[in-house]
Amino acid sequence: MQPTPLADVFKQLRYQIAHLEDATLASEYPELDRFLSKLQSDIPTVRDELLFIFRFLSVYGRKSEGTFNRFRNEIERFSLWAWLYTGQSVFFLKREDIEAYTDFVIEPKDSWCSSSVQWRFKEENGRRIVNGNWRPFIKKDIQASQQTLSAMFTALNVFYKFAILEEQTFTNFVPVVKKNSPYLVVQSQINTPDTLSNLQWEYVFNVTKEKCAEEPAFERNLFILACLKGLYLRVSELSERAHWSPVMSHFWQDSDGFWFFRVMGKGNKLRDVTLSEEVVTYLKRYRLYRGLSVLPRVDEPYPVIHKLRGKGGMTVRQLRRLVQDSFDLAQLTLLEDGFVEEAEQLSAATTHWLRHTGATHDAHTRPLKHLSEDLGHAKIATTDQIYIQTNIKERAISGQKRKL
Repeated sequence: MQPTPLADVFKQLRYQIAHLEDATLASEYPELDRFLSKLQSDIPTVRDELLFIFRFLSVYGRKSEGTFNRFRNEIERFSLWAWLYTGQSVFFLKREDIEAYTDFVIEPKDSWCSSSVQWRFKEENGRRIVNGNWRPFIKKDIQASQQTLSAMFTALNVFYKFAILEEQTFTNFVPVVKKNSPYLVVQSQINTPDTLSNLQWEYVFNVTKEKCAEEPAFERNLFILACLKGLYLRVSELSERAHWSPVMSHFWQDSDGFWFFRVMGKGNKLRDVTLSEEVVTYLKRYRLYRGLSVLPRVDEPYPVIHKLRGKGGMTVRQLRRLVQDSFDLAQLTLLEDGFVEEAEQLSAATTHWLRHTGATHDAHTRPLKHLSEDLGHAKIATTDQIYIQTNIKERAISGQKRKL
């Protein structure tokens, strides 16, 4: 049987829960209802199990859309594998079943893979219709990375812990399977984050600045770059979200004249990031472009990153697209100037590289505690592990002088 998507987008989840509770799923999700009906002969409790999965996703998905999507992807494909390959409830699986699933994630069947990200359900005549091109895995992810495996184990561990608390099961084999997994590799000591080189950053920032003279709308791109690198922001921290909208009054000045930006970070934790003098300069420039006063007032409701059309702030996807526009311009200019290797490397860059670039550049000039607090790390050891690599070059130099 071909796998079928189970969980819709988060805003539809409450409707799926209600339909499962009322046994009216066929009215809005006819294909999902037929899929579950076929499974019921082998797994009589499959509908109750899916209802529990939806409730789990509802609890953990409330924090952020990203958390919901990550847990949905992992738990959905795991449940489909359990039902279709073992013919069992996920709550009856043993240690060896979890091990077999890990093997499957490393090498999923072609019939379970698509070549690109696909939507799950589409509205059609009042019903949510399944996309026939959707698959649980994407081909480019077949060779599961360490990060992919770690995310899988994390999601399954949280799911089974939740199930134990809810008295749905009494066992959780995930920790022991993870501990003994042959696929997980202990990270080496040298594990530097992905960053732009000094040359790449200069091109990205400067070509964007030059583009502003031709197209003033690129002032927005320029300010996004300044925020992501200069304030070490995650792109989500600059975006419009369900429970947080970054507005200009989140830039504030203390009694000593220092500027800060209030951020809602991971886990809905608020932090105040310090602004450098340069970032303040680009804040002023961006505000003048928008026709605002030079510096923000305490009551300003305007979104930090505005839309050219419509109201409100920008989504993560829209922000990434603007950053990519600057990356693409820089890549073309690098190629024209003969920096072929730098251009090719830039093609792999993502928005998150800007956060890493800013923190890496500042790691040798700022106190570790200050850097950690601006990054929003819960533990200073995290900052130390990721960004402080002061002894690597010295160790390499001294290593060259060893005698046989």
